[in-house]
Amino acid sequence: MERKKYLIVSAGGVGTRMGAAVPKQFIELGGKPILRITLEKFMAAIPDLHIITVLPEGSVAQWRQYCVKENFTCPQRLVKGGFTRFHSVKNALAYVPDGALVAVHDGVRPLISVDGIRRLFQEAESAPALIPVMPVTDTLKVLDKAADGRLVSTGESADRTRFWGAQTPQIFHSEVLKAAYTQGYDTSFTDDASVAERHGVTLAFTEGEKYNIKITTPEDLALAAKLLM
Repeated sequence: MERKKYLIVSAGGVGTRMGAAVPKQFIELGGKPILRITLEKFMAAIPDLHIITVLPEGSVAQWRQYCVKENFTCPQRLVKGGFTRFHSVKNALAYVPDGALVAVHDGVRPLISVDGIRRLFQEAESAPALIPVMPVTDTLKVLDKAADGRLVSTGESADRTRFWGAQTPQIFHSEVLKAAYTQGYDTSFTDDASVAERHGVTLAFTEGEKYNIKITTPEDLALAAKLLM
């Protein structure tokens, strides 16, 4: 029996590195907020998807007003973010039942394809923890920072063929991810895969998409604008 599908959209950050007047998830690309573009991709891919959108506490009313004003019909539960991404996802998981598939996606990754979303959900039916990854293509240098701020070589080498960058959505059997989130918070938890792996969950990996970038800096925003043209 196919599992019901849930999506947690992590949009609880304020985006200090972007330097914008509004949180980066509300910056417009092609006349729409980044968050809306992201949600529209998932709604097109999985029409019966149950969506939980995690927002900064001060932005919940603003987003609700935007959806009404712009007639953006997206059935979604709005959840207030926590102190860290870990706490935000944990807040959202309270509304996800056992026996489902739950995807966790960065709200500022609007370039993922509809076909890619469908493929990931299909693969996740048989993989309790599915993580999309992309190979690192740059030459890697292992450096230390000197007291005067200079970067200096450690003499170590890194085999880039062994390094892969993790993307989202990361998709889990919901009971697996909920159990992993019963752990206490650790600063090493940088994504849901790291939380699950610490709990002893075996991760499965699949190739992601080159342009499924996370918009963090003004340069990312400029690139995303070009790719959406």
